[in-house]
Amino acid sequence: MSFAEFYQIFGQIVFLAGISILVLLSMTLILGQKLINEDRLMFPRLLIFTIDVFYGLFKKFAENVGVDDKIVDQIGVEVRNKVNEKIFQRIRPQDKILVLPHCLRNAECEATLESSGLVCKNCNRCVIGVLKNKGEELGYQVFIIPGSTFLKKIVEKNRFKAVLGVACYQDLNLAMNKLSKFHCQGVPLLRDGCVNTKVDTRAVLEKMGVEFGKSNKLNKGCTTEPCTKKTL
Repeated sequence: MSFAEFYQIFGQIVFLAGISILVLLSMTLILGQKLINEDRLMFPRLLIFTIDVFYGLFKKFAENVGVDDKIVDQIGVEVRNKVNEKIFQRIRPQDKILVLPHCLRNAECEATLESSGLVCKNCNRCVIGVLKNKGEELGYQVFIIPGSTFLKKIVEKNRFKAVLGVACYQDLNLAMNKLSKFHCQGVPLLRDGCVNTKVDTRAVLEKMGVEFGKSNKLNKGCTTEPCTKKTL
């Protein structure tokens, strides 16, 4: 075979591979949007494979077709939630950890930073206290962390089978990928950023296994306002 023939065949293979990747990314985007809009999960392993292997390329592809690239992380989180949901619910709380981001805390927070993360003082100024106290009441180990470095330390030093995390979509998706050997559930922030963030408190508690009757009301997105236990 001559060099010309070799390069011709090689070029054809590269072209076909490129077309195949574009088709794969398009299918993932379509299936992911169906999950988000219609709550229909199809080919979950394919979705996770595409998002993990072609993460950066998929984000660029989404931008090029006029879609916010955040949808890539949103699809990743929603798919992982669906895949792990039933097993997560069957695992006892004592074998689970709850990981909260430090950005949920009040601006006047007096929590101290230790090797496992922030140590909440239960000042009742933000939602962290509510979630921490309810989690520990149920049997969860609760961690409030300022970054992914602390998550690595938590994994190394603690025994658990499942993780419930709160973060922005991108951090959630990447963390759930790294913790794929555990059964993960994630609740995205309603408003992200480094400070003054918000989360759907009720959604987190429901993931934890708390049941609500018609008379139960909870302040959604509570972050700077005082949150009292009587709302649970």
